[in-house]
Amino acid sequence: MAYILIRAINWFAQILILALVIRAILSWFARDPYSTLGKAYMVMVRLTEPIVSPCRRLIQRMHVNTGMFDFSVLLAFFLIEIAARLLSYLVILIF
Repeated sequence: MAYILIRAINWFAQILILALVIRAILSWFARDPYSTLGKAYMVMVRLTEPIVSPCRRLIQRMHVNTGMFDFSVLLAFFLIEIAARLLSYLVILIF
């Protein structure tokens, strides 16, 4: 049972990270919001914004000047990995 839960947690975390990577890559190429890439980018933004937005607010609260770069996606990567590892550890402790 614990093995299945740990696999599900890691699988879900990898899907979230993949969605963030796709969002980051599409942001470089999606210039026209009405093109196919623009529409795909907007779908990825809608899917990942609930994860990225709190990270963006956290960076702003810390008064970190990142210039024109948005490190909120990178912070989201780290937080997803940390959360997945903590949840896996808790599953091991419980079961």
